Formats: sequence, C-alpha cells, structure tokens
Amino acid sequence: MRDTYLVFRRQLAMSVRSPLWLVVGLVQPVVYLVFFGPLLQGLDLGTDSWRVYIPGLLVQLALFGAAFVGFSVIAEVRSGVVERMRVTPVSRVALLLGRVLRDVLLLVGQSCVLLLVAVPFGLRAPIAGVALGVLLIALLTASLAGLSYTIGLATRSEESLAPLLNSVTVPLLLLSGILLPMSLAPPWLDVVSRLTPLRYVVDGIRDAFLGQYATGDVLAGFLVAAGMAGATMAWGAHVFRREAA
Repeated sequence: MRDTYLVFRRQLAMSVRSPLWLVVGLVQPVVYLVFFGPLLQGLDLGTDSWRVYIPGLLVQLALFGAAFVGFSVIAEVRSGVVERMRVTPVSRVALLLGRVLRDVLLLVGQSCVLLLVAVPFGLRAPIAGVALGVLLIALLTASLAGLSYTIGLATRSEESLAPLLNSVTVPLLLLSGILLPMSLAPPWLDVVSRLTPLRYVVDGIRDAFLGQYATGDVLAGFLVAAGMAGATMAWGAHVFRREAA
C-alpha cells in the first residue's frame, strides 16, 4: 500500500504540474455535448434524451482518456525511469497500481465536471444513479488504463501502440452505442455490438441515470466493468513484474 501511494503521489504531482492535457481531454466530450446533444432532443428515444446521451459521453471520456496513457510508460522506459526503479525496493505491482489510481482519480474529476456542464443543458438524473454511473466509469477507467500501460510496457514502441489503439478504440466507439442507443440499430448490428464489452457498461449507466437500479443491464455493466478491471490488473501485474524485474 505504501509503495502504491508513493507512486500515486508522484504521478499525481506530475499531472498537476502539467494540467493542460486534463483540459484537452475534456474538450472533445464537451464539444459533443454542445454541438451534438441538442440534435437528440427531436428524436424519440423513449425517455429524456440527456439521460441517454450523457452516459455515452462519460464512457467516451473514459475510453479516450484512459486508453492512451500507455504512451507515458514508453516515455519513462526511454528516459530511464523504469530502469532506475529496478534498483529500488518499490513493489513492481505498485508501479502499475499507482499510475492507474491516478488515472481513475483524474477521470472521476473530469466526469464530475462534464456532469456539471450538462446540467444547464437539461440533464436531470437521481444522485444515486449518477453515483453508480461514476463508479462504473471508475472501474472502466482502471481496466482501460491498466491495459494501456501493460501493452505500452510490453511493446515499448509508439509505432506499435498507436495503430493498435486506433484499430480498437474506433470500432468500440461505433459499436458500443455511445452516441446513440444500439436499440435503434438494425438487428445484425445490435448483435455485433453485444460482442463489445463497452455496450454493457453504457447500457448499465443509462439504466442508473434513469433511476432503474435492479435491472439486468446494471448488473451486466457492473460485472463486465469489474471483470475487465480484475483481468487487466492481473495481466498488468504479471507484465510489470517481468519487465521491471
């Protein structure tokens, strides 16, 4: 725990010293909120359009905010930071957990800012539902950040990581129903979207924002997000022990 806290504090201090990327990370979802959100008000989505759209924006924020953090560990490998860590008694697993906890904290903060910005546009959702949605975003962020760090450390190459992430994130964005519910899609596309894990997280958060907590979508979203976080942390811990040994 102490090692994880030390790494977390160092990573957080680095982020505080360079807050520009936090602002840049919020720009895209806010732009979607301002210029795309009003278009949905004329559509028949079966309920308040903002309770459908904002959960998708939160998942989009987590996807693009956490999936690309692996580039930072490649930079640390090249600058010798990881090499110097080898001669310290710091736990190798803490090198991963500290970074992931920093990312979760920052993404939760960005999510809260996005929710506050959405209120003047018309978002009205129960506090408990919003809290449950933010919890799912935290689990999703942990899984995506852990996966990105692990792949970054394993490949140690921006040329390999960049096309890999782009080839995965774009289909996830289109198939998970982030922009519009996949219930509007033709049957074959709805079936394909169910093969993507983010679909279940998006649907779970939408139910939570509607105040529907004891539903299959909420349970599936939680199980998928928690399962992804557990699996990526286990794989990441193995890779960090091996690569930083």
